Amino acid sequence: MQDDIKDPILLTGATGFIGKHLYPRLAELGVRVRNGTRRPEESRSEQPDREWVELDVERPETLEPAMEGCRSAVYLVHQMMGGEGYRNRERAAARAFRKAAERAGVERIVYLGGVEPDAVPSRHLGSRLETGIILRGGRVSTVELRASMVIGEGSASWQIVRDLAARLPVMLLPKWTRSRSQPIYIDDVVEAIVGALALDMQGSAWFDIPGPETLTVEQILHRTARLLGHDMAGYPVPLLSPRLSSYWLRFVTGCDMYLARELVEGLKTDLVAEDHSYWERIGHTDLVGFDEAAQRATQGLEPDSLFARTYEGLVQAISSPQASP
Repeated sequence: MQDDIKDPILLTGATGFIGKHLYPRLAELGVRVRNGTRRPEESRSEQPDREWVELDVERPETLEPAMEGCRSAVYLVHQMMGGEGYRNRERAAARAFRKAAERAGVERIVYLGGVEPDAVPSRHLGSRLETGIILRGGRVSTVELRASMVIGEGSASWQIVRDLAARLPVMLLPKWTRSRSQPIYIDDVVEAIVGALALDMQGSAWFDIPGPETLTVEQILHRTARLLGHDMAGYPVPLLSPRLSSYWLRFVTGCDMYLARELVEGLKTDLVAEDHSYWERIGHTDLVGFDEAAQRATQGLEPDSLFARTYEGLVQAISSPQASP
């Protein structure tokens, strides 16, 4: 496969969750990778064996120099950690990246985005989809890959699920926990990106990259809890929106709360792929099942002996003035 990949490759988000898992696979294939980061000197001191270059999507002047000589680029940038207004920043970043790639002569962009929901998308999912549209709208052949929850150590959405399952003996189950998705293991995501870099294709297109099982949020929580050695009791409730539910996450997860709130909002609709054909197209059909993926992602994790704060804390979180939708 490495003979079909157009290198050198510019890897944006090289120090992030996906980038950290993708780089070793590309190196294993003998592909030359240029790692983009806002702090190249810091990264170079920590990992001097890699090629580092300054890249900041909010500073367009850094983009074309980072891309110089690269034939492919992997776009793994998101701006949610920057707080409010991230949607505008993500649109601006995608436009700047697309223009710089055109000027630099990049031949292929691979972008990892999110599955299109069956209803109006949340702000986060809407921004992911808009970014894909912008990147695919340029002259550079772009492959947009759409995933739902990515399972792996370092994934924010997985961290929320893992922490809920590890620390809550009981959970209220509002309607949104019956929404369905197709979680995908990080190693399969890496293979999807590698396949997209090698894909013999003209123009631009998007592909869903679903995991092998379709599960509700409730099923994901119960199965993760069992893998961690305990059962989680669940009680259906008629009213509790994803936004309202997110407020008590601060008692349970170490994930950044703004990020958690945006991610949980995306759970209110089904995130199910339109088809599974991409896996056959790249010759990668032996996908890791949910239980095996969760087992690998929780390896070495000791469930808290002290569960999340008691119902008084939960009631306080829900009833506080901050919790108004």
